[in-house]
Amino acid sequence: MWGILVAAISGALMSIQGVFNAEVTKQSSIWLSASFVQISAFVVCVAAWFITGKDGTVSSLWQVTPKYMLLGGVIGAFITYTVIFSINAIGPARSAMFIVSVQIVVSYLIELFGLFGMDKQPFEWRKCIGVAAIVAGIAIFKWK
Repeated sequence: MWGILVAAISGALMSIQGVFNAEVTKQSSIWLSASFVQISAFVVCVAAWFITGKDGTVSSLWQVTPKYMLLGGVIGAFITYTVIFSINAIGPARSAMFIVSVQIVVSYLIELFGLFGMDKQPFEWRKCIGVAAIVAGIAIFKWK
């Protein structure tokens, strides 16, 4: 139950953040806005790390294998950029629908093929039907 609640909060925060970032971009620039997002996130994360007792050490990051797993921050910068760009281009609702739809498809493929260290899951038709329902929902939402 907690996982569902936290996921719902995450989704709401992502939508709000995307709109905030898009508005900041209109008054500055996309890379400046994205940089501010990443820097402010860094400050909050370091503060939270200190407040919660500094679980783990900085040097433990260099022990992570495979090393490409450390690219999360780089990917995060491009996520910030692409969310801002898409919200400015097609609006927050359409942007969120496309983003979430692609997230579901890519996440299912990661599970299906056991990519990036995830446990491989068997193919299930019901999940494919769910993805088709999402695509149909986007078509209905976009329909004039």
